[in-house]
Amino acid sequence: MDQYIGYIIAMVACIIGSAYFSATETAFSSFNKTRLKTLQEKGSKRASLVLKLSENYDKLLSTLLIGNNIVNILVASLGTVMFVKMYGDVGATISTVVITIVVLIFGEISPKSIAKDFPEKFAMFSAPFLQLLIWILLPLNFLFTMWKKFLSLFFKHNGDDKMSQDELLMLVDEVQEEGSIDDSEGNLLRNAIEFSELRAEDILTHRVDLESLSIDSTKEEISDLFETSKFSRLLVYSEDIDNIVGVLHIKDFYTKDGITSKSIEEIMTAPIFIHKTEKVSSLLKRLQAEKSHIAVVLDEFGGTLGIVTMEDILEELVGEIWDEHDDVEEDFKQLPSGEYTVNCDVSMDDFCNFFDIQIESDSSTLNGWIAEKLDKVPEKGEQFTYNTLQITVTETDSHRVMSALIKVVEPKEEETEE
Repeated sequence: MDQYIGYIIAMVACIIGSAYFSATETAFSSFNKTRLKTLQEKGSKRASLVLKLSENYDKLLSTLLIGNNIVNILVASLGTVMFVKMYGDVGATISTVVITIVVLIFGEISPKSIAKDFPEKFAMFSAPFLQLLIWILLPLNFLFTMWKKFLSLFFKHNGDDKMSQDELLMLVDEVQEEGSIDDSEGNLLRNAIEFSELRAEDILTHRVDLESLSIDSTKEEISDLFETSKFSRLLVYSEDIDNIVGVLHIKDFYTKDGITSKSIEEIMTAPIFIHKTEKVSSLLKRLQAEKSHIAVVLDEFGGTLGIVTMEDILEELVGEIWDEHDDVEEDFKQLPSGEYTVNCDVSMDDFCNFFDIQIESDSSTLNGWIAEKLDKVPEKGEQFTYNTLQITVTETDSHRVMSALIKVVEPKEEETEE
């Protein structure tokens, strides 16, 4: 048996080398750059080395593959020689089975599993030796680099490797499930990702909800409107709401001596007009550049469709913003009976997400969808069933549904959307 000690020691060393290369490959493909950059800022030299090595991942990967193949081929050769000496002709077969199992368990699966759980720690542990191997294998790495460039002449890369919005949203969900971020952080990231796709018509305050005043209004009427609306800015129109001519700020209307003596035309500012399809992201930049807080949204006929405020835009990122003058309202409120009262100004996306259903509709709000389903101007008390939901109109105002009672019922196939 003593004659085989040298073989066994050499084979164990090769298995350890295989484990090292396998674990290092997994660690460098799995580590979190943000964590390593944080360690780097705290003065960790090994974290800096890992980040430096990862910048040239092709050279790093070829070094690991070369090293891994060398030790795996060597352990297979040593095993074959040893087992043939021990068992004769069947030694080669025995060697293949034994070496394959040992390499799989101790050289591949186990080290990769451990490195996957501790990628940053193992990457920092292996980095110094890996740096040495890269220098030693520099000639071979150069040959493989040339070979890769040669292959790239035949296999063109289209360069389309950017993550899509859906992939980013899925990534946020995965990170949140892992516990790296909490619910509020996850919602903020999702809002930021979806922000670029939002258009003005998605977040506007409709014209029927606007507080505005005629340019011919008296100072007393304006003062009363500021008092009752609690808004700091009011739209000014000439003749009708479709002809907005300015925006009046409360700080310009009231001075230290009381109501200003200047005319409305002198103190109001010029409005910003946008089309309903303008992207919210570009609108935010425009409002910042022009130091304005309100943009008037126009419809396809040039009339006033509504307004978008800076607060509306920020709420799409951080959620609802309430101030001391706002009456806090819940869009969805569950009653003791299990039914829900719903604010019908809620978006269809939020409505579908809350009740976990899918609805195909051209309407952007629940109010519009209810009118679409009833195919008429909704009236209080009217009711219909869609899928698992029974919808009852409970409050209307100016031909709009303000609130509805939602009851979850058994689905009826004949009621589903076509």
